[in-house]
Amino acid sequence: MNIQLKKGVMEIVVLSMLQRKDFYGYELVTEISKYIEMSEGTIYPLLNRFKKDGLVETYLAESHSGPPRKYYRITKDGKVEYQESVREWIEFTKAVQKLLEENKKLSMSKGGQAE
Repeated sequence: MNIQLKKGVMEIVVLSMLQRKDFYGYELVTEISKYIEMSEGTIYPLLNRFKKDGLVETYLAESHSGPPRKYYRITKDGKVEYQESVREWIEFTKAVQKLLEENKKLSMSKGGQAE
C-alpha cells in the first residue's frame, strides 16, 4: 500500500481500535498488522501526538510477563475526533468511488480504451 495513503488512514484505524478497548502500543501494532502492514515506528509517534492533542490518555498496568505496560485509552475528545474522521472518511470514499465509476463508464463508452 502506498505509504502516504497508509499514513493518512492510520489515525482513523488507531482511534477505531481504541474505541473497542484500551491497548498498549505493541498490542495495537500486532492487531492492526493483521489487516494493514505497519511497524512500531509508525504507532508511537501517532500515539504521542494523540496524547499531546488530548485524544488519548495513558496509564500503567502490571504485565504477567515483564514490566508494567503503558496502555492507551481514548478520551471524550478522541471519541468526537473519531466520529468526525469516520464521517469525513465516508464522504471521501464515496467521492472517490463515484469518480472511479464515472471514469469506468467513460472508458467503456469509448470502446474500452482509456486515454
